[in-house]
Amino acid sequence: MRHRGSRLQWASAETGAVGAAEAPLHFGLNERGLINVFAKDVGRLQAWEQRIWAAHSVAEDGGVSAELFQVQMMVNPADTTAPEHALPEMLGAFEATFRDVFGSEILRPHQSVDDLLRRSHRFARALRDRSIEAEATPRRTRGVTRKAERIPVRKMRERFAAGQGPLPEVLAVAYRAALTAGGGEAPWLDALRTRELAIRRTLVAEALRLSRSEQPRDRALAALVERFVRERPAPMTRDQALRQGREARRDAGRTHDR
Repeated sequence: MRHRGSRLQWASAETGAVGAAEAPLHFGLNERGLINVFAKDVGRLQAWEQRIWAAHSVAEDGGVSAELFQVQMMVNPADTTAPEHALPEMLGAFEATFRDVFGSEILRPHQSVDDLLRRSHRFARALRDRSIEAEATPRRTRGVTRKAERIPVRKMRERFAAGQGPLPEVLAVAYRAALTAGGGEAPWLDALRTRELAIRRTLVAEALRLSRSEQPRDRALAALVERFVRERPAPMTRDQALRQGREARRDAGRTHDR
């Protein structure tokens, strides 16, 4: 999805088309949420796109997508609808109903609506975990400090965990730096805290402004923003997460010894 021209389209609840070529691949989701495509379709792609599919392929798990098999082998498309496909229509119906009942609009017009809807799909979290841009809001706005692990590093770490390769040097260096006894805080942590405080202050100020509005939709939005700030996680770097994990394991060991 990060390549130029990439697109995602839905044909039913569990089937659709995805890819960056002129003719995207027909795919289906199996019971484990994995994407199934036919090998013959991949074979028709250009070499560069075949390499992308090969790099992200995994061992078979969960069987063949029932809806993909139904449409491709039985020529009987599933009579279902993907929530991503129905979302724009449902938002329009919600806006129309609210306007009829309360006489005002609840959703504000915004130039980014189309882009937000395009990014609102079930694969977004998995894409973010692989360092692929798929968020509707920047990660720092959501309280996420650490960047997602790069795909080559993730694959090497997984091989190391399975006993099939060495630990990536970039992770080995990070572990040594983070777990060194008596290690001080990195100088950029103050900048992170300052940025986080500024974001929280901005959100709280906006929630307070909205709460004073005479419009019900503004007060409802104020409550949502306030809850978002309360539930927003504190920023945590990779070093902090590693140290916290080490301390938790050490405390658990002490409790067990007692």
